[in-house]
Amino acid sequence: MAVACAAPGSTFSKQLLFFLLVLVLFCDACQKVSLQVPSHLKAETPVGKVNLEECLKSPSLILSSDPAFRILEDGTIYTTHDLLLSSEKRAFSILLSDGQGQEQKKLEIVLSAREKKVFRKRHTKEPVHTRSKRRWAPIPCSLMENSLGPFPQHIQKIQSDAAQHYNIFYSISGPGVDKEPYNLFYIEKDTGDIYCTRSIDREQYDQFLVYGYATTADGYAPDYPLPLLFKVEDDNDNAPYFETKLTVFSVPENCRSGTSVGQVTAIDKDEPGTLHTRLKYKILQQIPDQPKHFSIHPDTGVITTTTPLLDREKCDTYKLVMEVRDMGGQPFGLFTTGTITISLEDENDNSPYFTQPFYTTEVEENRIDVEILRMMVQDQDLPNTPHSKAVYKILKGNENGNFKITTDPNTNEGVLCVVKPLNYEVSRQVTLQIGVLNEAQFTNAANAQPPTMCTTTVTVKIKDRDEGPECQPPVKVIQSKDGLPAGQELLGYKAVDPETSNGEGLRYEKVGDEDNWFEINKITGDLRTVKVLDRESKFVKNNQYNISVVATDAAGRSCTGTLVVLLEDFNDHPPQIDKEVTICQQEKDFAVLEPIDLDGPDNGPPFQFLLDNSSSKLWTLESQDGKRAILRQRHNLNYNYYSVPIQIQDRHGFSAKHVLSVRVCDCTTPTECRMGVKEERDAKPNVILGKWAILAMVLGSALLLCILFTCFCVTTTKRTVKKCFPDDVAQQNLIVSNTEGPGEEVTEANIRLPTQTANICDTSTSVGTLGGQGIKTQQSFEMVKGGHTLESHKGGVADPGRYAYTDWQTFTQPRLGEESIRGHTLIKN
Repeated sequence: MAVACAAPGSTFSKQLLFFLLVLVLFCDACQKVSLQVPSHLKAETPVGKVNLEECLKSPSLILSSDPAFRILEDGTIYTTHDLLLSSEKRAFSILLSDGQGQEQKKLEIVLSAREKKVFRKRHTKEPVHTRSKRRWAPIPCSLMENSLGPFPQHIQKIQSDAAQHYNIFYSISGPGVDKEPYNLFYIEKDTGDIYCTRSIDREQYDQFLVYGYATTADGYAPDYPLPLLFKVEDDNDNAPYFETKLTVFSVPENCRSGTSVGQVTAIDKDEPGTLHTRLKYKILQQIPDQPKHFSIHPDTGVITTTTPLLDREKCDTYKLVMEVRDMGGQPFGLFTTGTITISLEDENDNSPYFTQPFYTTEVEENRIDVEILRMMVQDQDLPNTPHSKAVYKILKGNENGNFKITTDPNTNEGVLCVVKPLNYEVSRQVTLQIGVLNEAQFTNAANAQPPTMCTTTVTVKIKDRDEGPECQPPVKVIQSKDGLPAGQELLGYKAVDPETSNGEGLRYEKVGDEDNWFEINKITGDLRTVKVLDRESKFVKNNQYNISVVATDAAGRSCTGTLVVLLEDFNDHPPQIDKEVTICQQEKDFAVLEPIDLDGPDNGPPFQFLLDNSSSKLWTLESQDGKRAILRQRHNLNYNYYSVPIQIQDRHGFSAKHVLSVRVCDCTTPTECRMGVKEERDAKPNVILGKWAILAMVLGSALLLCILFTCFCVTTTKRTVKKCFPDDVAQQNLIVSNTEGPGEEVTEANIRLPTQTANICDTSTSVGTLGGQGIKTQQSFEMVKGGHTLESHKGGVADPGRYAYTDWQTFTQPRLGEESIRGHTLIKN
């Protein structure tokens, strides 16, 4: 199938020449591939597989020159219908293209028949003629946008070689045909001529990929669909325009020549990379226009300064009228204009200056925190910025610190105040020199003058005034020894009347004495101690104790001074230490002792630690760096409280004896040692019986039961018609137990215990009966608290031939108690 583009005035010979030229460019042959196949091939049978990438990398269009074969993207070759190879070899080509028609390759395939078969022809309307080559291939065709017609306009013609043997009908589909934009192209089905129906906008559709089809009347397609690429040629129908409508740039004033201000950018919708989108920039006008300060790069649109003479104080804003033109800036190119604004940033290139060369003011003596003068300055830099905000400084005349000058943030004025009283008797007037600068540093511009400070002179006249006493200096320091006893005299604070230059007539009063150490002489101001001075008192800070004193004249005017008593340290406190320490044997076998000495460093460490001889058998004491000591066990001790006497001396030998209470515990941290041996004695015992204690209690209980059982048997054997009852257990069924170990209570009511037997056994008289009548003999048992003896009070007549219950109890009870105590001791240990 052949494709040809039609052009006005073209002839068939020209179309044929163009077609041959395209075919020559297309048939850039790759290496030939030979395949052996059976002579009879059925439809959809794989013939073989070739490597297409060796011929063309990433082909987007794969076509077969022989419609009997179909090529997949992976290079697999399939038959499209049943096929008989008429000769030993059959050749066809695989046509490869990148889709844009820029690179095309041809891969020749040669098929060799393994056996010869009878060739069967397809029924056609006309005899079959031998074909040498199929010419069904894509040929790019271009369209001019905004074409004026006439329409419909012939743009291309396609033909199939199969038309030599069949009646072929042509059709097309794709964008512009049966897709948006609809009905832009159509084809004459008999001739294969393709027409365009209207003009096209390239900015909307830059190309169309349309597929052409060749079919017979019965629907047979002898050729694969033909891709037709219609490219729309650009027409310069769009003027460039600036990307941002409102553009504002800023640049510092006094900047150097060639400083970049900013870059303007424009957009052109025409085809990129063509002359239609090659833009040129130009400054048409500068407002104000003199002098010329800016230039623009015609290709990049970068605006730069051309002079270093930009001065914000003369002009703070410039406007540039810009033009952008396509076609490389040629006069016939399309263009657009726009305006940009360039704002100059302020720099501190102007020094402030006073509006007056000198000032005069006055103030009364002894006035403080009073405003006496305001000074105004001028600055050409931008207001309310660090470049124009004034900073005032007193250069001369304020050596005594009587004055202070600040800046009013609202008015930028310099405010002069008196912060320290002035004395008329010392000086009648003061002359000040005041300078002013800006908050920001002066700009080091090439054309700027070096920074200078503007100064002015202020004369302050001092007015006389009758004033009260003066407490000069406000703080006076006197020394005293630590431990000074009560009743001692100390020199007090002295104030002066400036009018008389002495302290006559002044009266003193103490207004501050935290611990009430002193009393004051109202006439002289001297002090007398009323307590012993103690440097280690909590009221002493940095060895100083302060007393505030008010001096008052006859007119009631006063001043306040502070008297500081500096106490010299005296070694009157021996080293102190915590009285209780804990040693956790699971963690360590020692305790760290850190004594504290309330005296100063000169009377403190290094310390010397001494251990009492009575404790040296169990403990050792090792000094560490003169400030600490290690108390260590000589061997693991039982968990208990231990008293350890030690003595600690400071560097001058002043010492004190201490008795440490050392608690030894089975713990890892001291907080886990909650109860020691002493607490266990006082607390209610939580007894856990050991195995020997339990064994002793079981044996003792078994022995008691055996004895009771023996007595019961004897009583039963001797009982006759006459009844004999023990008279010490009448109406008693319980035995009181008060041993430390758990005992057993005999609670059976019907058991008879042989305790005492009466000699008189008469059938009519009962000496003792359980639950009966007769003479009742009682026993009372009482356990002595804290002991193991049992007292028994009996009534009645004893039988020396028999053992009473109380006798057995007297025999067994102490022994059971001993076993219980022995078991308890085993548990503790």
